[in-house]
Amino acid sequence: SFQGSIVLGMGFTFDDTDRKGVASPLAEMRRLIEADPRNREVIFPYVGGEEVNTSPTHAHHRYVINFGERSEAECRRRWPDLMAIVEERVRPERMKVNRQVRRDRWWQFGDRQPALYAAIAGMDRVLSISRVSEHTGFAFLRSAAVYSDRLVIFPSENYGLFCVLQSRIHEIWSRFLGSSLEDRLTYTPSDCFETFPFPEGWETDPALEAAGKAYYDFRAALMVDNDRGMTSTYNRFHDLYETDPRIAELRELHAAMDRAVLDAYGWSDLPTDCDFLLDYEIDEAAWGCKKKPCRYRWPDEVRDEVLARLLALNADRAAAEARAGAAAGLRYPADRAHFQFVGRFG
Repeated sequence: SFQGSIVLGMGFTFDDTDRKGVASPLAEMRRLIEADPRNREVIFPYVGGEEVNTSPTHAHHRYVINFGERSEAECRRRWPDLMAIVEERVRPERMKVNRQVRRDRWWQFGDRQPALYAAIAGMDRVLSISRVSEHTGFAFLRSAAVYSDRLVIFPSENYGLFCVLQSRIHEIWSRFLGSSLEDRLTYTPSDCFETFPFPEGWETDPALEAAGKAYYDFRAALMVDNDRGMTSTYNRFHDLYETDPRIAELRELHAAMDRAVLDAYGWSDLPTDCDFLLDYEIDEAAWGCKKKPCRYRWPDEVRDEVLARLLALNADRAAAEARAGAAAGLRYPADRAHFQFVGRFG
């Protein structure tokens, strides 16, 4: 998994929704491309958490100038008009940052994340999640784009991976290990993803692939038909008073996905029945008429049992890696994420 690019300067972008006056208008981008088609070579769709969570199709509405690792001299020679924009709109703010390298390379992103783009080269799409969101929502994005640092990107086109990550099993793990911002989950890959003990053989499990694809396709069609993004759709998903039969069907497909993941672990004894339950205790009198922190989820005892089994599985794998590392004469096991996690929780 990878964090998206730290652009470090919205002056790189073309965005008609920018209210701060930092981005250039889309009309200017189109004019520059028409005047010199070479400008298209370094202008890319720009996608962040807003697009993933609020657009029914996760579509981009912004573009960004990305010179990559090219030198200042090359950029001035090949794309002088775009360099003029960056020099005017990005350079003054870059001169104020603490890191010398970011001041010296003001025409480049603060952190381009080259390993990310190398990993997804040749792929048609990638899996993503917003780093901060009210609901856990994974979505596929087109690969020919620049992703903001508000996204976590997984170099995979696999519905099986989507099935496991979108399931309540992974959500329980993520909410236990991830941090929170107000009532929103902050998805930290090092805590939520790298430590997660996937079921054996998930990459080639046809049941996971089928359940993930059925859920994803239905959710995608539902969002387009209702012209609502994931946040709005999952607000309805978790609403006790929502009566739309298609939301009810989405809940059933989510249960089928959970069933497939539990079976992949060999945990067929666990039920997938959900109810509308509070996430935490509230003072009913003090709470008043505000919307209660309620979600359509598993009962606490099922949630806790799943978490206990995941923790045990993580510990077993960490111990096996430690033994393998010791046998090979290594100081640490190959997967440091498991080793460090078990140390943290004993």
